[in-house]
Amino acid sequence: MKFVIQRDQLISSVQDVMKAISSRTVIPILTGMKIEAKESGITLTGSDSDISIESFIPAEENGNVNVEQIEAGSIVLQAKYFPDIVRKLPEKTVEIESDENLKVTIRSGKAEFNLNGQDAEEYPQLPKLQTDDSFELPIDLLKSLIKQTVFAVSTMETRPILTGVNIKLENGNLTFTATDSHRLASREIPVSEAPGQLPTVVVPGKSLNELNKILDDTEETVEISVTNNQILFRTKNLNFLSRLLDGNYPETSRLIPEQSKTVLHVKTKELLSTIDRASLLAKEERNNVVRLSTKGNGLIEITSNSPEVGTVAEEITVPSISGEELKISFSSKYMIDALKAIEYEEVKVEFTGAMRPFIIRPANDDPILQLILPVRTY
Repeated sequence: MKFVIQRDQLISSVQDVMKAISSRTVIPILTGMKIEAKESGITLTGSDSDISIESFIPAEENGNVNVEQIEAGSIVLQAKYFPDIVRKLPEKTVEIESDENLKVTIRSGKAEFNLNGQDAEEYPQLPKLQTDDSFELPIDLLKSLIKQTVFAVSTMETRPILTGVNIKLENGNLTFTATDSHRLASREIPVSEAPGQLPTVVVPGKSLNELNKILDDTEETVEISVTNNQILFRTKNLNFLSRLLDGNYPETSRLIPEQSKTVLHVKTKELLSTIDRASLLAKEERNNVVRLSTKGNGLIEITSNSPEVGTVAEEITVPSISGEELKISFSSKYMIDALKAIEYEEVKVEFTGAMRPFIIRPANDDPILQLILPVRTY
């Protein structure tokens, strides 16, 4: 195998596939990165058997030559050393060559590295997905779906299914839902060209976080395909494959209250910064609890007290309050996460009493929904 490649192109592909490579893997060869050269270009692969990422560098694209002097072949290189070597090479181009003894030479300018490679035949084959059930989404939309939900997945391994985001497509609507049983985040969007129905799947939160970092904003759309235990996100030069979580996702729709007793309309940034300030004194508590009380005359008060530290109180004038008076306590962290995820200037907060879950959504009823369970304080 041999090729000469533009160093910048190589670096950005290497950084992408490194996100799937872990030093703690059961299969030793997966600590390496697979490099495959064909006439059409170079494919880099990284995997930790939960996530697999393939990045393709076309030999020629839009009239620019990325890779030349290609002699087909493949090799696996130690991911511990290869990225750092590539990053620090002196020239704009890199020549990579391997011989039949799996010895790899990397040259750039006057620098030359010799590395021991491993046989690419031993690298596990990635499952090839049958893509009958696939649909496309704009990349910026997928990224906002992830951002608005993934923070609410559970970090506890006691219920593994809750460490993922539930993705459901039915009747032309795509819904992302995440919950850790104390809070819930969901968003629904219409998908025009979707197959009627996809199997409902649960994608690990960790996979979606990595996908979000890699997806390139300069590209338009991403194609999503699902099989029984894998999901594939594919753009022009990138395949991102993740395993799915086994098990049944809890039925979350019944958690969402049908009617509300108190409704607030409030400016998102103002509520966010007030809760943020109130939480400064609530650090000792495990949940950083703050309290919200309605005051009448269009005022609400946010307070927090910590017996050893002190108290804080701040009033906010809100555009509208309707319904019963209310005092409710909740985790400031959960509330801050929820408000940050809703990218609208004004939110509507709907309460059904001090001990019932409450809902935050954009004031314009866009189907983004955040639900939080209150905290009992006596």
